[in-house]
Amino acid sequence: MKNRLAKHVRHWLAGAAWLALCISSVNAIAAESEATVSLLFAGDIVLDGKPGKAIEQGRDPFAPFAAILQAADIRIGNLECVVATSGDPADKNFTFRAHPRTLPVLKRHFDAVALANNHSGDFGRAAFAEMLGLLDREGILKFGGGRNLREAHAPLIVERKGIRIALLSYNEFMPRSFEADSNAAGVAWSEDEQVVADIQAARSVHKADLVIPIMHWGWENETRSGPRQRQLARLMIDAGADVIIGGHPHVRQEIERYKGRPIIYSVGNFVLDELDNPNQAIGWVLRLQLDRQGVQSFKTSVVHIDSEGIPHPAPEASSPCWQRGQDTVALCRNGD
Repeated sequence: MKNRLAKHVRHWLAGAAWLALCISSVNAIAAESEATVSLLFAGDIVLDGKPGKAIEQGRDPFAPFAAILQAADIRIGNLECVVATSGDPADKNFTFRAHPRTLPVLKRHFDAVALANNHSGDFGRAAFAEMLGLLDREGILKFGGGRNLREAHAPLIVERKGIRIALLSYNEFMPRSFEADSNAAGVAWSEDEQVVADIQAARSVHKADLVIPIMHWGWENETRSGPRQRQLARLMIDAGADVIIGGHPHVRQEIERYKGRPIIYSVGNFVLDELDNPNQAIGWVLRLQLDRQGVQSFKTSVVHIDSEGIPHPAPEASSPCWQRGQDTVALCRNGD
């Protein structure tokens, strides 16, 4: 009798343990499926000129936005300058080269930078290659540029809370001479067929749950997107992109949705002292809340850039926001 009772107890305990394991597994799967990741994107960052001088003097041009930047799981910026000590300036109106001393400050606030823009090659391929090494040494991730064409088009895979996010970046603004070659350092140029192939490969080869292209496109000072931007945005979403983020016009452009997926055509500037007009002194910092289905919500924070090129938040201002289920993009107060 005693042996039979002990046997029943053992069976009951085994069953209870099995049930607990099942419940634990179900809860883990549910938690994983409900996981969300916040990704923040800041627009054009140029670390020479007055912002570079501020860093040289021991100041931090990102300090006014430090709390907003720190609150995100993943922090991305468009680095619109070369960081190097070598090279000769290209024959163009504006050339930007920041000193390597700026990188520890950048690292304090950003996890990765997009490199596909029209200023990464301002001081030639050797300076660009120097920057790649400096970013690696500082531990700042990068995408949209590389030591050759393959590296430039490879996605940066960032995984948080079990969600794999592929980041891609492309330039559409001349000069195209900055484009990477099969054996030469440079940026990823936007060719429709290649962009589609890269997005598809990010899912099929790199097993990304979400794909986010960051575009350098459009025309400076245009507050509305152009036909080319709209055509390419739709093409990328049809290929499998979950959200499109743009820059280069130096001003904010409209936000729309296509097939339920957001397109932020331009967030404007973030750290930059070469400002041509008051509209260039106002930008957005974009914060996306992501789950495995895509963008769960987004909000923007208004950026006011002072005469030193330093960004300041505007907590009382209102700017675009959206959450899944809403038919239209709304306005939210930045401080909320």
